[in-house]
Amino acid sequence: MTRFGVVCVLVLTGLFAGGPVLADCSDVPAPGVYWRRCVQDGQDLRGVDLTGASLRDASFKRADLSDAILSDIEGQRAKFVSSIMQNTRLNGANLVRADLTNADLTGASLVGADLTSARFFGADLSRADLTGARLAGTDLLKATLAGATWVDGKTICAEDSVGQCHPMRAGHSISEAEPSG
Repeated sequence: MTRFGVVCVLVLTGLFAGGPVLADCSDVPAPGVYWRRCVQDGQDLRGVDLTGASLRDASFKRADLSDAILSDIEGQRAKFVSSIMQNTRLNGANLVRADLTNADLTGASLVGADLTSARFFGADLSRADLTGARLAGTDLLKATLAGATWVDGKTICAEDSVGQCHPMRAGHSISEAEPSG
C-alpha cells in the first residue's frame, strides 16, 4: 500500500471509530446537540428542545431557558448561575456538580434528575417537582422550596421552606401552587 493509502485508511478509521466529537458552539439548539464546554451566557433559549444534549462543563449564566426541555441531558459541572429556568423540564437530567446558584427554577420539573453535589445556593425551586431526584451532597442553602414536590413524590414543601423541605401541615395550602381560574 502506498503512503497516501495508509494515510487515507488512518483518517477514515479515525472518522468511523467513534473518536472524540468536537463541539460546535454555534450549532442551533436541537435535541442531542453537542455543546460541551460551550459558553451560552445571556442567550435567549426560551422553549428550546435540548433533549439528550451534551452540555457538560457548558455555561448558561444569566440565560433564559424558560419552558425549555432539557430532559436526559448530560450536564455535569454545567453552570446555570442566575439563569431563568421557569417551567423548564429537566427530567432524568444528569446535573452532577452543576452550579444553579440564584437560578429561577419556579415550576421546573426535575423528576428523576441526578443532582448529586449540585449547587442551588439561593435558587428558587418554588413549585418545582423533585420526585425521584438524587440529592446526595446537594447544596440547597437559602434555596426557596415553597410548594415544591419533594423527592418522595408525596410531600409538598411548606411556604416557609428555605434550604430544606418542611412538609406542609394538613389544612394548609400554598396559594401559588393552586391553579388560577
